[in-house]
Amino acid sequence: MGLFTKNPFGHYLFIKKWLIRIFGVLSHRRYRGFNELHIEGSDIIKNLPSTNVLFVSNHQTYFADVTAMFHVFNASLSGRVDNIKNVGYLWQPKLNLYYVAAKETMQAGLLTRIMAYAGAITVERTWRSKGKDIKREVNTEDTDNIGVALKDGWVITFPQGTTKPFKPIRKGTAHIIRQHRPIVIPIVIDGFRRSFDKKGIRLKKRGILQSFQVKPALEFDYENDSIEDIVEKLEYAIEQHSSFLKVIPQEEIDHMEELNEKRKWEY
Repeated sequence: MGLFTKNPFGHYLFIKKWLIRIFGVLSHRRYRGFNELHIEGSDIIKNLPSTNVLFVSNHQTYFADVTAMFHVFNASLSGRVDNIKNVGYLWQPKLNLYYVAAKETMQAGLLTRIMAYAGAITVERTWRSKGKDIKREVNTEDTDNIGVALKDGWVITFPQGTTKPFKPIRKGTAHIIRQHRPIVIPIVIDGFRRSFDKKGIRLKKRGILQSFQVKPALEFDYENDSIEDIVEKLEYAIEQHSSFLKVIPQEEIDHMEELNEKRKWEY
């Protein structure tokens, strides 16, 4: 990699590498120190092809979720299975790793603009802007950029488009899957909402169990699966289908959250 090598979006890889290193070192203790990140299934990561992989996940904070994924992915590619011990795995990070984020969020300040350089594919929300519900046509340039990123490497997306649990999955993700046919890897996270503030920058509580489960690739029948079928498969895969609410009563969820907040986990 030369000093002036750029990715398809015109970002210098040398700068991106150092941003990932710096943010990685600064954030590491948030997942291994102040709190502990329990990881399952990360061996799946190291066996994936280098391009056209789409990670779909539930969403709990703006930035802590995706930061954890940068840690887990790079640790797995460096041979660390289900752990992020020794932050040295970030010395040679995967540079063709991208994440989908709202343009409004990533342009909110200097820090978020710097973080965007590390791999954000910014998109305009079609349903919400500046805290208000709206109706906006899909910007085709946004979906085209996701396709470019998939062709170049891996893409992380949060198909609900919100940090609120059990909200509907946006059909745009299903359209991207049908169009580009990537390998789709579901990820289910928990504990981030209790550990961090909504933005995922400020540490809210310590000693919280943060869980990170990587699941096997989803299978689709592109000849017969409708957009609604793909959406439903995604909902089940990231455990955001309404049936999960019926299986676990809300009072039991509240009780488990209370226990987790009090528990100190040893790694």
